Amino acid sequence: MTSQDGFETLAIHAGQEPDPLTGAVVPPIYQVSTYKQDGVGGLRGGYEYSRSANPTRTALEQCLAALEDGSAALAFASGLAAEDCLLRTVCSAGDLVLIPDDAYGGTYRLFDQVLAGWGLDYSVVPMSDLAAVREQLAARPVSCVWVETPTNPLLNIADIRGLAQAAHEAGAMLVVDNTFASPYLQQPLRLGADAVVHSTTKYLGGHSDVVGGAVVVADAELAARIAFTQNATGSVAGPFDSWLTLRGIKTLAARMDRHCRNALRIAQMLAEHPAVAEVMYPGLPSHPGHKIAQEQMRAFGGMVSFRMLAGEEAAVRTCGRTRLFTLGESLGGVESLIEHPHRMTHASVAGSVLEVPGDLIRLSVGIEDCDDLIHDLRQAL
Repeated sequence: MTSQDGFETLAIHAGQEPDPLTGAVVPPIYQVSTYKQDGVGGLRGGYEYSRSANPTRTALEQCLAALEDGSAALAFASGLAAEDCLLRTVCSAGDLVLIPDDAYGGTYRLFDQVLAGWGLDYSVVPMSDLAAVREQLAARPVSCVWVETPTNPLLNIADIRGLAQAAHEAGAMLVVDNTFASPYLQQPLRLGADAVVHSTTKYLGGHSDVVGGAVVVADAELAARIAFTQNATGSVAGPFDSWLTLRGIKTLAARMDRHCRNALRIAQMLAEHPAVAEVMYPGLPSHPGHKIAQEQMRAFGGMVSFRMLAGEEAAVRTCGRTRLFTLGESLGGVESLIEHPHRMTHASVAGSVLEVPGDLIRLSVGIEDCDDLIHDLRQAL
Protein backbone atom coordinates (compact mmCIF):
# COMPACT_ATOMS: atom_id res chain seq x y z
CA MET A 1 0.00 0.00 0.00
CA THR A 2 1.05 3.63 -0.47
CA SER A 3 0.54 6.80 1.55
CA GLN A 4 -1.72 8.06 -1.24
CA ASP A 5 -4.27 5.29 -0.69
CA GLY A 6 -7.48 6.39 1.01
CA PHE A 7 -8.60 5.25 4.44
CA GLU A 8 -11.27 2.88 3.13
CA THR A 9 -8.73 1.26 0.78
CA LEU A 10 -6.20 0.80 3.57
CA ALA A 11 -8.83 -0.71 5.87
CA ILE A 12 -9.52 -3.44 3.32
CA HIS A 13 -6.04 -4.04 1.90
CA ALA A 14 -3.25 -2.93 4.28
CA GLY A 15 -1.49 -6.02 5.61
CA GLN A 16 -3.99 -8.19 3.77
CA GLU A 17 -2.51 -9.17 0.44
CA PRO A 18 -3.96 -12.38 -1.09
CA ASP A 19 -2.36 -15.51 0.36
CA PRO A 20 0.65 -16.34 -1.88
CA LEU A 21 0.04 -20.10 -1.60
CA THR A 22 -3.69 -20.33 -2.32
CA GLY A 23 -4.73 -16.87 -3.49
CA ALA A 24 -7.21 -16.56 -0.60
CA VAL A 25 -8.29 -12.91 -0.46
CA VAL A 26 -8.73 -13.00 3.35
CA PRO A 27 -5.67 -13.62 5.55
CA PRO A 28 -5.72 -17.15 6.98
CA ILE A 29 -6.15 -17.84 10.68
CA TYR A 30 -2.75 -19.22 11.65
CA GLN A 31 -4.00 -21.18 14.67
CA VAL A 32 -0.53 -22.38 15.57
CA SER A 33 1.84 -22.11 18.50
CA THR A 34 5.20 -22.97 16.93
CA TYR A 35 6.92 -23.06 13.53
CA LYS A 36 9.37 -25.39 11.78
CA GLN A 37 12.86 -23.95 11.49
CA ASP A 38 15.08 -24.54 8.47
CA GLY A 39 18.11 -25.40 10.55
CA VAL A 40 18.86 -23.88 13.96
CA GLY A 41 17.82 -20.24 13.85
CA GLY A 42 16.57 -20.54 10.27
CA LEU A 43 13.20 -18.83 10.69
CA ARG A 44 10.65 -18.57 7.88
CA GLY A 45 9.48 -14.97 7.78
CA GLY A 46 10.80 -14.41 11.31
CA TYR A 47 8.25 -16.72 12.95
CA GLU A 48 9.35 -19.07 15.72
CA TYR A 49 6.65 -18.99 18.43
CA SER A 50 3.25 -17.30 18.39
CA ARG A 51 3.77 -15.32 21.56
CA SER A 52 6.56 -13.50 19.73
CA ALA A 53 4.77 -13.20 16.37
CA ASN A 54 1.94 -14.79 14.42
CA PRO A 55 1.11 -14.11 10.73
CA THR A 56 -2.55 -13.29 11.44
CA ARG A 57 -1.55 -10.88 14.17
CA THR A 58 1.07 -9.37 11.87
CA ALA A 59 -1.62 -8.67 9.27
CA LEU A 60 -3.73 -6.87 11.89
CA GLU A 61 -0.75 -4.87 13.15
CA GLN A 62 0.22 -3.76 9.66
CA CYS A 63 -3.35 -2.64 9.00
CA LEU A 64 -3.59 -0.71 12.29
CA ALA A 65 -0.28 1.04 11.63
CA ALA A 66 -1.51 2.12 8.20
CA LEU A 67 -4.84 3.41 9.53
CA GLU A 68 -3.18 5.51 12.25
CA ASP A 69 -0.32 6.57 9.97
CA GLY A 70 2.20 5.11 12.43
CA SER A 71 5.53 3.38 11.98
CA ALA A 72 4.34 0.23 13.78
CA ALA A 73 1.46 -1.25 15.75
CA LEU A 74 1.20 -4.02 18.30
CA ALA A 75 -1.97 -6.02 18.97
CA PHE A 76 -2.86 -7.09 22.50
CA ALA A 77 -5.31 -9.31 24.34
CA SER A 78 -7.30 -6.26 25.52
CA GLY A 79 -7.18 -2.50 25.60
CA LEU A 80 -6.02 -2.49 29.22
CA ALA A 81 -3.26 -4.97 28.37
CA ALA A 82 -2.10 -2.51 25.71
CA GLU A 83 -2.15 0.38 28.20
CA ASP A 84 -0.28 -1.61 30.85
CA CYS A 85 2.44 -2.75 28.43
CA LEU A 86 2.98 0.75 27.07
CA LEU A 87 3.22 2.31 30.53
CA ARG A 88 5.62 -0.36 31.84
CA THR A 89 7.80 0.31 28.80
CA VAL A 90 7.98 4.11 28.90
CA CYS A 91 7.69 4.75 32.66
CA SER A 92 9.77 3.83 35.69
CA ALA A 93 9.08 3.79 39.42
CA GLY A 94 8.89 7.36 40.68
CA ASP A 95 7.71 8.81 37.36
CA LEU A 96 4.64 11.02 37.15
CA VAL A 97 1.87 10.66 34.56
CA LEU A 98 -0.85 13.26 33.98
CA ILE A 99 -4.27 11.66 33.44
CA PRO A 100 -7.69 13.13 32.57
CA ASP A 101 -10.14 14.13 35.29
CA ASP A 102 -12.78 12.00 33.55
CA ALA A 103 -10.80 9.01 32.34
CA TYR A 104 -12.26 5.59 31.63
CA GLY A 105 -12.78 3.77 34.92
CA GLY A 106 -10.56 0.85 33.94
CA THR A 107 -7.70 3.20 33.08
CA TYR A 108 -8.03 4.96 36.44
CA ARG A 109 -8.10 1.59 38.24
CA LEU A 110 -4.91 0.57 36.41
CA PHE A 111 -3.11 3.72 37.57
CA ASP A 112 -4.58 3.90 41.07
CA GLN A 113 -4.67 0.26 42.16
CA VAL A 114 -2.02 -1.50 40.05
CA LEU A 115 0.72 0.81 38.80
CA ALA A 116 0.72 2.97 41.95
CA GLY A 117 1.90 -0.10 43.86
CA TRP A 118 4.69 -0.44 41.31
CA GLY A 119 5.81 3.11 42.14
CA LEU A 120 4.20 5.06 39.31
CA ASP A 121 2.62 8.33 40.40
CA TYR A 122 -0.24 10.13 38.66
CA SER A 123 -1.90 13.52 38.83
CA VAL A 124 -5.41 14.35 37.62
CA VAL A 125 -5.92 17.34 35.32
CA PRO A 126 -8.73 18.52 32.98
CA MET A 127 -7.13 17.85 29.60
CA SER A 128 -9.48 20.27 27.85
CA ASP A 129 -7.80 23.07 29.84
CA LEU A 130 -4.42 23.50 28.14
CA ALA A 131 -3.32 26.13 30.66
CA ALA A 132 -3.97 23.74 33.55
CA VAL A 133 -1.92 21.04 31.81
CA ARG A 134 0.96 23.46 31.24
CA GLU A 135 0.83 24.44 34.90
CA GLN A 136 1.15 20.80 35.96
CA LEU A 137 3.99 20.24 33.49
CA ALA A 138 5.87 23.19 34.95
CA ALA A 139 5.38 22.11 38.56
CA ARG A 140 7.51 18.96 38.41
CA PRO A 141 8.97 16.53 35.85
CA VAL A 142 6.34 14.51 33.97
CA SER A 143 7.15 11.43 31.91
CA CYS A 144 3.83 11.05 30.11
CA VAL A 145 0.61 12.94 29.40
CA TRP A 146 -2.28 10.51 29.00
CA VAL A 147 -5.28 11.82 27.05
CA GLU A 148 -8.72 10.62 26.01
CA THR A 149 -10.55 12.67 23.40
CA PRO A 150 -13.49 12.42 23.33
CA THR A 151 -13.43 11.34 26.99
CA ASN A 152 -15.34 8.47 28.51
CA PRO A 153 -18.10 9.14 29.56
CA LEU A 154 -18.37 12.95 29.61
CA LEU A 155 -17.35 13.46 25.95
CA ASN A 156 -14.91 16.27 26.67
CA ILE A 157 -12.54 17.29 23.89
CA ALA A 158 -8.80 17.90 24.24
CA ASP A 159 -6.63 19.82 21.81
CA ILE A 160 -4.20 17.10 20.67
CA ARG A 161 -1.88 19.42 18.77
CA GLY A 162 -1.67 21.86 21.67
CA LEU A 163 -1.09 19.10 24.21
CA ALA A 164 1.62 17.53 22.06
CA GLN A 165 3.48 20.82 21.91
CA ALA A 166 3.14 21.40 25.65
CA ALA A 167 4.21 17.85 26.52
CA HIS A 168 7.23 17.87 24.23
CA GLU A 169 8.40 21.27 25.49
CA ALA A 170 8.38 19.78 29.00
CA GLY A 171 10.19 16.61 27.92
CA ALA A 172 7.12 14.38 28.25
CA MET A 173 5.50 12.07 25.73
CA LEU A 174 1.86 12.31 24.70
CA VAL A 175 -0.34 9.20 24.58
CA VAL A 176 -3.87 9.45 23.17
CA ASP A 177 -6.59 6.89 23.80
CA ASN A 178 -8.36 7.03 20.44
CA THR A 179 -10.99 4.38 21.19
CA PHE A 180 -14.04 6.67 21.07
CA ALA A 181 -13.06 8.32 17.79
CA SER A 182 -11.40 5.41 15.95
CA PRO A 183 -8.69 6.14 13.37
CA TYR A 184 -11.38 6.90 10.80
CA LEU A 185 -12.45 10.04 12.66
CA GLN A 186 -9.14 11.10 14.21
CA GLN A 187 -5.42 10.35 13.74
CA PRO A 188 -3.53 11.67 16.78
CA LEU A 189 -0.05 10.77 15.48
CA ARG A 190 -0.53 13.26 12.66
CA LEU A 191 -1.30 15.90 15.28
CA GLY A 192 1.90 15.27 17.22
CA ALA A 193 1.08 12.43 19.63
CA ASP A 194 3.81 9.87 20.31
CA ALA A 195 1.54 6.87 20.80
CA VAL A 196 -2.09 5.89 20.33
CA VAL A 197 -3.92 3.20 22.28
CA HIS A 198 -7.15 1.45 21.38
CA SER A 199 -9.57 -0.97 22.81
CA THR A 200 -10.06 -2.75 19.49
CA THR A 201 -13.03 -4.43 21.17
CA LYS A 202 -14.99 -1.29 20.36
CA TYR A 203 -15.32 0.42 16.95
CA LEU A 204 -12.41 -1.35 15.25
CA GLY A 205 -13.89 -4.81 15.88
CA GLY A 206 -17.34 -3.31 15.72
CA HIS A 207 -19.51 -6.39 16.28
CA SER A 208 -19.30 -7.08 20.03
CA ASP A 209 -17.73 -10.47 19.40
CA VAL A 210 -14.02 -10.01 20.20
CA VAL A 211 -11.86 -8.44 22.93
CA GLY A 212 -8.57 -6.83 21.98
CA GLY A 213 -6.28 -3.83 22.24
CA ALA A 214 -3.57 -2.05 20.30
CA VAL A 215 -0.72 0.41 20.59
CA VAL A 216 0.37 2.39 17.51
CA VAL A 217 3.50 4.54 17.65
CA ALA A 218 5.26 7.08 15.49
CA ASP A 219 8.81 5.98 16.37
CA ALA A 220 10.18 2.58 15.31
CA GLU A 221 12.63 2.45 18.22
CA LEU A 222 9.78 2.90 20.69
CA ALA A 223 7.85 0.16 18.88
CA ALA A 224 10.79 -2.21 19.36
CA ARG A 225 10.91 -1.46 23.09
CA ILE A 226 7.18 -2.08 23.48
CA ALA A 227 7.46 -5.30 21.46
CA PHE A 228 10.17 -6.52 23.84
CA THR A 229 7.93 -5.88 26.86
CA GLN A 230 4.97 -7.50 25.13
CA ASN A 231 6.96 -10.62 24.33
CA ALA A 232 8.39 -10.73 27.86
CA THR A 233 4.96 -10.43 29.49
CA GLY A 234 2.91 -12.30 26.89
CA SER A 235 -0.22 -10.14 26.60
CA VAL A 236 -0.70 -10.80 22.88
CA ALA A 237 -3.79 -11.00 20.70
CA GLY A 238 -4.62 -14.54 19.62
CA PRO A 239 -4.87 -15.42 15.92
CA PHE A 240 -8.65 -15.85 15.85
CA ASP A 241 -9.19 -12.59 17.76
CA SER A 242 -6.82 -10.87 15.33
CA TRP A 243 -8.77 -12.27 12.38
CA LEU A 244 -12.12 -11.14 13.83
CA THR A 245 -10.76 -7.63 14.40
CA LEU A 246 -9.43 -7.46 10.84
CA ARG A 247 -12.82 -8.53 9.54
CA GLY A 248 -14.46 -5.72 11.50
CA ILE A 249 -11.99 -3.11 10.30
CA LYS A 250 -12.96 -3.68 6.67
CA THR A 251 -16.32 -1.96 7.29
CA LEU A 252 -15.09 0.62 9.83
CA ALA A 253 -15.54 3.66 7.59
CA ALA A 254 -19.04 2.70 6.49
CA ARG A 255 -20.10 1.89 10.03
CA MET A 256 -18.66 5.08 11.51
CA ASP A 257 -20.48 7.23 8.97
CA ARG A 258 -23.78 5.69 10.11
CA HIS A 259 -22.87 5.82 13.83
CA CYS A 260 -22.12 9.54 13.50
CA ARG A 261 -25.30 10.38 11.59
CA ASN A 262 -27.49 8.53 14.07
CA ALA A 263 -25.72 9.98 17.11
CA LEU A 264 -26.10 13.57 15.91
CA ARG A 265 -29.83 13.15 15.35
CA ILE A 266 -30.26 11.55 18.78
CA ALA A 267 -28.21 14.27 20.50
CA GLN A 268 -30.38 16.92 18.83
CA MET A 269 -33.55 15.16 19.99
CA LEU A 270 -32.28 14.83 23.56
CA ALA A 271 -31.25 18.49 23.67
CA GLU A 272 -34.91 19.42 23.17
CA HIS A 273 -36.43 16.81 25.51
CA PRO A 274 -37.99 18.19 28.72
CA ALA A 275 -36.69 15.30 30.87
CA VAL A 276 -33.06 15.96 29.90
CA ALA A 277 -30.95 18.48 31.81
CA GLU A 278 -27.80 18.42 29.66
CA VAL A 279 -26.53 16.65 26.53
CA MET A 280 -22.84 15.90 26.01
CA TYR A 281 -22.00 15.46 22.34
CA PRO A 282 -19.18 17.31 20.56
CA GLY A 283 -21.27 17.58 17.41
CA LEU A 284 -23.60 20.07 19.06
CA PRO A 285 -22.53 23.73 18.59
CA SER A 286 -23.26 24.26 22.30
CA HIS A 287 -20.54 21.78 23.29
CA PRO A 288 -17.47 23.64 24.69
CA GLY A 289 -15.13 21.48 22.60
CA HIS A 290 -17.12 21.73 19.38
CA LYS A 291 -14.65 23.97 17.54
CA ILE A 292 -11.59 21.87 18.40
CA ALA A 293 -13.47 18.70 17.51
CA GLN A 294 -14.29 20.21 14.11
CA GLU A 295 -10.60 20.92 13.55
CA GLN A 296 -9.19 17.50 14.52
CA MET A 297 -12.03 15.05 13.80
CA ARG A 298 -13.68 14.00 10.54
CA ALA A 299 -17.03 13.75 12.38
CA PHE A 300 -18.15 13.60 15.99
CA GLY A 301 -18.56 9.92 16.80
CA GLY A 302 -21.29 7.56 17.93
CA MET A 303 -21.19 8.19 21.70
CA VAL A 304 -23.75 10.44 23.41
CA SER A 305 -24.08 11.14 27.14
CA PHE A 306 -26.83 13.06 28.89
CA ARG A 307 -28.01 13.94 32.37
CA MET A 308 -31.53 13.44 33.67
CA LEU A 309 -33.35 16.40 35.16
CA ALA A 310 -35.03 14.18 37.79
CA GLY A 311 -31.79 12.67 39.11
CA GLU A 312 -30.13 9.30 39.54
CA GLU A 313 -33.14 7.05 40.06
CA ALA A 314 -34.78 8.49 36.95
CA ALA A 315 -31.60 7.69 35.03
CA VAL A 316 -31.60 4.11 36.29
CA ARG A 317 -35.29 3.69 35.40
CA THR A 318 -34.71 5.06 31.91
CA CYS A 319 -31.85 2.59 31.33
CA GLY A 320 -34.24 -0.24 32.19
CA ARG A 321 -37.09 0.86 29.92
CA THR A 322 -35.50 0.75 26.46
CA ARG A 323 -36.41 -1.89 23.89
CA LEU A 324 -33.76 -1.47 21.17
CA PHE A 325 -31.00 0.05 23.30
CA THR A 326 -29.57 -2.95 25.15
CA LEU A 327 -28.57 -2.37 28.78
CA GLY A 328 -24.93 -3.36 28.79
CA GLU A 329 -21.34 -2.23 29.14
CA SER A 330 -18.86 -1.70 26.30
CA LEU A 331 -19.54 0.31 23.15
CA GLY A 332 -18.80 0.62 19.46
CA GLY A 333 -20.82 -2.34 18.18
CA VAL A 334 -23.41 -2.24 15.42
CA GLU A 335 -26.14 -2.55 18.06
CA SER A 336 -27.11 0.34 20.33
CA LEU A 337 -26.27 0.12 24.03
CA ILE A 338 -27.38 2.13 27.05
CA GLU A 339 -25.73 2.19 30.46
CA HIS A 340 -25.52 3.98 33.80
CA PRO A 341 -21.81 4.83 34.17
CA HIS A 342 -21.98 5.65 37.90
CA ARG A 343 -23.10 2.10 38.74
CA MET A 344 -21.58 0.24 35.78
CA THR A 345 -18.47 1.13 33.71
CA HIS A 346 -17.23 3.82 36.10
CA ALA A 347 -18.08 2.24 39.45
CA SER A 348 -14.32 1.93 40.09
CA VAL A 349 -13.98 5.75 40.30
CA ALA A 350 -16.75 6.17 42.90
CA GLY A 351 -15.52 8.33 45.75
CA SER A 352 -12.55 9.64 43.76
CA VAL A 353 -12.01 12.95 41.99
CA LEU A 354 -13.09 11.15 38.79
CA GLU A 355 -16.52 10.17 40.11
CA VAL A 356 -19.21 10.66 37.46
CA PRO A 357 -22.68 12.09 38.15
CA GLY A 358 -25.36 9.64 39.23
CA ASP A 359 -27.88 11.21 36.85
CA LEU A 360 -25.70 10.45 33.80
CA ILE A 361 -26.68 8.04 31.01
CA ARG A 362 -24.23 6.96 28.28
CA LEU A 363 -25.38 5.79 24.87
CA SER A 364 -23.41 3.86 22.30
CA VAL A 365 -25.50 4.65 19.24
CA GLY A 366 -25.59 1.79 16.77
CA ILE A 367 -26.42 1.61 13.09
CA GLU A 368 -30.09 0.65 13.35
CA ASP A 369 -32.85 2.73 11.77
CA CYS A 370 -32.49 6.06 13.56
CA ASP A 371 -36.23 6.74 13.69
CA ASP A 372 -36.65 3.49 15.63
CA LEU A 373 -33.88 4.46 18.05
CA ILE A 374 -35.38 7.90 18.66
CA HIS A 375 -38.81 6.39 19.27
CA ASP A 376 -37.27 3.94 21.76
CA LEU A 377 -35.56 6.70 23.70
CA ARG A 378 -38.66 8.87 23.76
CA GLN A 379 -40.79 6.11 25.23
CA ALA A 380 -38.10 5.24 27.79
CA LEU A 381 -37.82 8.87 28.88
